[in-house]
Amino acid sequence: MFKAIVTVRLRPSILDPQGKAVLHALQNLGYEAVTQVRIGKVIDLWIKADTADEAERIAREAAEKLLANPVMEDFDVTVTPVGTPVASG
Repeated sequence: MFKAIVTVRLRPSILDPQGKAVLHALQNLGYEAVTQVRIGKVIDLWIKADTADEAERIAREAAEKLLANPVMEDFDVTVTPVGTPVASG
């Protein structure tokens, strides 16, 4: 069993209005050192596979086909071996 973490972010050329709103809110709270915010999403996948390479292949295919919009988003995948998956609610 492997856990794949898929991190999806807007491409740098795509405007991020949510990130801009969070940036302004942080600066209004006194965090002037924060100069840029980009909002993304993290998807955790528990994958039954024989090897980490196979689990990564499955996670990448899932990201390419469903989890990320290839026109607007880029993604990264990291895979680690795990035991039994945590129950989802």
